[in-house]
Amino acid sequence: MAKQIIHRLIDDLDGGDADETVGFALDGVRYEIDLSALNAEKLRSVLARYTTHGTRVGRGGVAVDSRAARGSAAGFAGRSINGPSRVTTDREQNKAIRDWAKKAGKNISDRGRIPQEIVEEYHSKAGR
Repeated sequence: MAKQIIHRLIDDLDGGDADETVGFALDGVRYEIDLSALNAEKLRSVLARYTTHGTRVGRGGVAVDSRAARGSAAGFAGRSINGPSRVTTDREQNKAIRDWAKKAGKNISDRGRIPQEIVEEYHSKAGR
């Protein structure tokens, strides 16, 4: 006896047939939702108002200049036309936080993630 298993993608909004899974992120949380073509277009239309004014962020948290969406080489390099890359700025800030923490007698490693409480204390006490 033969069996046939059919997987149906169901639209998470209206329960009808879904055509695709749409991924998006908000406040650092990634979401996926199964939607029909019509509902996917509605979602994209609503988000377009915000995404056209936002800064696109690529993999690894590197800020991609908004010109990247229009094909500018500067945007693809992950650099802003007006200054150093975000990665360079983050490294410099992390070094400053580590230096401050060591001078303040905090137990902090030379590498790895900086504990959030140290970052917050640095910003409040060092005024940066």
